[in-house]
Amino acid sequence: MKKLMIGNQAVAAGLYDGGLGVVSSYPGTPSTEITEFLSKYEDIHSEWAPNEKVACEVAFGASLAGARSACAMKHVGLNVAADPLFTLSYTGVNGGMVICVADDPAMHSSQNEQDSRHYAIASKVPMLEPADSQEAYDFAKKAFELSEKYDTPVLLRMCTRIAHSQSIVQTGEKTPAVLKDYVKNPAKYIMMPGNAIKRHPIVEERTAALVELAETEEFNTVEMNSDEIGIITSGCSYLYVKEALGDKASILKIGMPNPLPVQMIKDFASKVKKLYVIEELDPVIENHVKALGIEVVGKELFSILGEFSQSTVAKAFGLEEKPSVSADSEIPARPPMMCAGCPHRGMYYVLAKNKITALGDIGCYTLGAVPPLSALDSTLCMGASISGLHGFNLARRAETEQKSVAVIGDSTFMHSGMTGLVNIAYNATNSTVIILDNSITGMTGHQQNPTTGYNIKGDPAAKVDLEALCKALGINRVRVVDPYDLKTCETAVKEELAVEEPSVIISRRPCVLLKSVKAKPSLAVDKDKCKSCKKCMTLGCPAISFKDGKAHIDNTLCVGCGVCNQLCAFDAIN
Repeated sequence: MKKLMIGNQAVAAGLYDGGLGVVSSYPGTPSTEITEFLSKYEDIHSEWAPNEKVACEVAFGASLAGARSACAMKHVGLNVAADPLFTLSYTGVNGGMVICVADDPAMHSSQNEQDSRHYAIASKVPMLEPADSQEAYDFAKKAFELSEKYDTPVLLRMCTRIAHSQSIVQTGEKTPAVLKDYVKNPAKYIMMPGNAIKRHPIVEERTAALVELAETEEFNTVEMNSDEIGIITSGCSYLYVKEALGDKASILKIGMPNPLPVQMIKDFASKVKKLYVIEELDPVIENHVKALGIEVVGKELFSILGEFSQSTVAKAFGLEEKPSVSADSEIPARPPMMCAGCPHRGMYYVLAKNKITALGDIGCYTLGAVPPLSALDSTLCMGASISGLHGFNLARRAETEQKSVAVIGDSTFMHSGMTGLVNIAYNATNSTVIILDNSITGMTGHQQNPTTGYNIKGDPAAKVDLEALCKALGINRVRVVDPYDLKTCETAVKEELAVEEPSVIISRRPCVLLKSVKAKPSLAVDKDKCKSCKKCMTLGCPAISFKDGKAHIDNTLCVGCGVCNQLCAFDAIN
């Protein structure tokens, strides 16, 4: 069957047709849709895990039992899953296991520009990298065969452009999901030092065998068009090269970035007068080619930063750039912002008003950092707000304990926040943590999590009681507030910062974009009462603007949350 698919949908289809039995993931753009598409298949098990480490370990357990398994995550999620990944390289697999990772060059929705190929090299695990949706399908399907043949997990590397762009996919026959026998094998799967040291030589033998595979054209292919210019490239960079240069250059397209071939590269280099490597982010292929003693041009022409394009390639080779459409430079920039009626806005207003230092975390609430609220002081990684607050207060305890908080979402708290809160309770700083509970995983598109009471398919599931959990972790002072009630929020923040013990404030109000949340009637401004003080503008609500010198509320955006009404001293908003 032929079908137009985004890359992530093609990966899901390839995994399913490859005989997948179990998938466990944590949502993270640009990887999220892989698991969302897989959840539509009723004959496999799919789930959202609390974090990527758990997801990877679940996939390992399913593989150990004999099922073909997978997990999916974004590049920073692979940092969280790195602990099991490196040892999985030693244990190998029973059923085939695929770890899908989606990199984000140009940081469209990420806090760094990490290159996941380094993880494949460091963990000595094979990696495949598709260049379009068809290859995403084919490589995902073949990854299971590769995994079982070479007794290894396989990394499948996507990037934002391949994950979210569409192309035609020709699907094939589905491989039946077969549960392999499980045989107890302590020497292979119990990685205590005495066993692990015997597994390392096996990993090196496997790598040598995979290098031989890389010399074939199963994943790495050669297109000879010219003996003047040769280009080694991979992933979406291959598409840019083809669109910019067409048949003007010969191309070695790398579909397996780890391990890289040796003889294939040498043979290709010998057939062209000048050799280039075009790859986004780090010079992984380029360094490998140089280590072979081959002269090559790479990062001298192509940046180590951000995404490339057809124009990037054309410009580097002195070709005329094709005309393109760009936005009028006079159009004012529109920074990202929280939605009208976002439940986080009220709490952030209180923090900003009282000049509270707030260590932030990863989620849509990170947008509280932008003006006019400018409520956050740091954002590092999932869960770092809580651990960071503890360290912040340890360093400057006398002056910060009553003037600083951590803010973290409900899903992020389940992902990585609990251990930080245990540390605050155990090692005793008078730290106040605010859990922004909007009853969903917001930033990545409304996925369920352990606090929502529903699983990936929307079926009822066990629901974590955040109040009880925080108390069980050692926090005695736990209170819940409605972020639409500014006075209550301010009182809670001031009281919890004043006490001489750790505390948690749960700011609870469902995300306004949830289908279950019904908007109230929109508010309006009485222009006769409005004094143009612009107090309402300090909220940064996209529904509020100034028109003809008076505040104006767009009734197509306003959800009637009433937060702005509480700020107006002249009763002009009703």
